[in-house]
Amino acid sequence: PNKRTGGVVIGTKIAPIFFNTAEDSGAFPIQCDVSKMKTGDVITIKPFEGKVLNEAGEVIATFELSPVTMPDEVRAGGRIPLIIGRGLTTNARKALGLAEPDMFITATPAVVSNKGFTLAQKMVGRACGLPEGKGVRPGTYCEPKATTVGSQDTTGGMTRDELKELACLGFSSDLVMQSFCHTAAYPKPVDIKLQHTLPEFMSSRGGVSLRPGDGVIHSWLNRMILPDTVGTGGDSHTRFPIGISFPAGSGLVAFAAATGAMPLDMPESVLVRFKGAMQPGITLRDLVNAIPYAAIQEGTLTVGKQGKKNVFNGRILEIEGLPDLKVEQAFEFADASAERSANGCTVLLNKEPVIEFLNSNIVLMQNMIENGYQDARTLQRRIENMQAWLAKPELLKPDADAEYAHVIEIDLNEIKEPLVACPNDPDDIKPLSAVVGDKIDEVFIGSCMTNIGHYRAAAKVLDGAGGIPTRLWIAPPTRMDEAQLRDEGVYSTFGIAGARTEVPGCSLCMGNQARVADKATVFSTSTRNFDNRMGKDARVYLGSAELAAVCAKLGRMPTHAEYLETVGNKLANTAEIYKYLNFNQMTEYKAALDTLSNGKKVIPITEAV
Repeated sequence: PNKRTGGVVIGTKIAPIFFNTAEDSGAFPIQCDVSKMKTGDVITIKPFEGKVLNEAGEVIATFELSPVTMPDEVRAGGRIPLIIGRGLTTNARKALGLAEPDMFITATPAVVSNKGFTLAQKMVGRACGLPEGKGVRPGTYCEPKATTVGSQDTTGGMTRDELKELACLGFSSDLVMQSFCHTAAYPKPVDIKLQHTLPEFMSSRGGVSLRPGDGVIHSWLNRMILPDTVGTGGDSHTRFPIGISFPAGSGLVAFAAATGAMPLDMPESVLVRFKGAMQPGITLRDLVNAIPYAAIQEGTLTVGKQGKKNVFNGRILEIEGLPDLKVEQAFEFADASAERSANGCTVLLNKEPVIEFLNSNIVLMQNMIENGYQDARTLQRRIENMQAWLAKPELLKPDADAEYAHVIEIDLNEIKEPLVACPNDPDDIKPLSAVVGDKIDEVFIGSCMTNIGHYRAAAKVLDGAGGIPTRLWIAPPTRMDEAQLRDEGVYSTFGIAGARTEVPGCSLCMGNQARVADKATVFSTSTRNFDNRMGKDARVYLGSAELAAVCAKLGRMPTHAEYLETVGNKLANTAEIYKYLNFNQMTEYKAALDTLSNGKKVIPITEAV
């Protein structure tokens, strides 16, 4: 009932997920200079001339129609109605022996190139059924197979409505997962109703429904991904660490789930290549922040909103030079590509960490089946697909002569102190030395940017400190992380420190339920620090869990020397601290492992197809 269609959206830069949502809603999104426009102005838009005029008839901005099919999308009431209508028209004319329809605007052919393909281009090429090793060039319109689709609770109700409009009785995407992470901690009556009704709706169509308290959509969906595949999700942080995802609004999520494919105007790619060795005290979150920091240094990213430059906007961020990362670590990079306004992200990994990850995930999904999660047939099928990949583990690689819109090289040897995003912009990256002494009121350690190692590290830093001068929030990403941390006694340390421990899920990150105090200065491990997101007039820093714990202990931003001393003394045993959840090695999951080892299936194979 609250669905809105049509309208015009104008912005200097529009993040891809919002641009796509506008397209799908029949709106007309325009990216152009808005410095000469203000609220209340009367303007005239000339779509085919690419001009915006003021009341005096003067040109105050110019733009290009992108994609070129935009006029058809607006006329059709959205991109999805256009795709469906165009397909019906084409197929009907073909059945009648008539020529291809000429009433639709055709997409501009991609520029022909003899160069190689990037990793992302090859992934999309495979999803489009191209010959192995071939990719999709930037600017090409395509409809890749959506192998994995994710939906979360704040948009899940809208996705349900869209699925009803599509008359979807069964999903064509191989795996569709529904989470309940954004409203799990403090659900309102409307949230409770959704939690009671949406799981059956999704699982009856072949989807996998999680349960409130299970944790964050991304931390779960990542464990169900097949390597080198394409997918989407109804959250801007749906970024596959071992494939590629193009996040979408509720309408496109429903379309991808129902049809098993999604529309895509293939973006250009920006390559970020790391080299050198990590320096003492530097964490992966610092390397994540090093990406925008490097772009700022070279002038391809600006912090100010007016006339903003952003080399990553609408493009695919492709990361190389860290091939031995664990998949959980790789997700930190992929996840943060949302804050760069990138369309998607790939991380080039060796196959060993991917093999380790899938062997663990198979046991987790078997455990889910044995604990009554539905649709069990979908989980069984994904287990078998993972086993098939493990029988012949091969990953796509970019060609040496692949073309990129831009290349950024980052020397790890030059990153000698932590990097933080300053209040209140995830692009405003500064070294720790630039913000020393700023008083910290509250600290949040949580969100999809964290994994179990971060909580162990934080506890080590806090151990022996007793009560701390800050309000500390702890929200692990999944119930599995929480259970293991409790078993290890980590929660005891948090309790002694006076931490407020939250149910696994999004917690403070979205700011839609519990919030920090008004005008608080916060250090957070979460994804974003936009104005008023976590609390009214709050000032929010973004950085590593390790630095967050030091801030919680001191009540202020430490000096670099204080940080190094604490980290050096407390976090010496990195192998134990940063040990990830391998379910195939955990006694709690032995029954599921035994089932897999014995070749037994909870679901008969004939029903799993």
